[in-house]
Amino acid sequence: MQSGTLEIDLHGMTKVQAKAALDAALRRAGGSVYRLEVIHGFHGGTQLRDMIRRVYARHPRVKRLEVGLNQGATELVLREYV
Repeated sequence: MQSGTLEIDLHGMTKVQAKAALDAALRRAGGSVYRLEVIHGFHGGTQLRDMIRRVYARHPRVKRLEVGLNQGATELVLREYV
């Protein structure tokens, strides 16, 4: 059973592959998952980061995006932790 934060690493994927992997992770995320930590990197460019932040900011399962000090990761908040 999954709980808390689910991590997905998209290093080396194309935008199409990354979107498919993220969509699958969102489908698999059960009710106990409240965050999806997406590791996309940024040293090789920002195409994945930009696509994730553009597309998933408006996704129906995503309440909001959080960006911390790590420029190579974006967190998708699926629900508030209570």
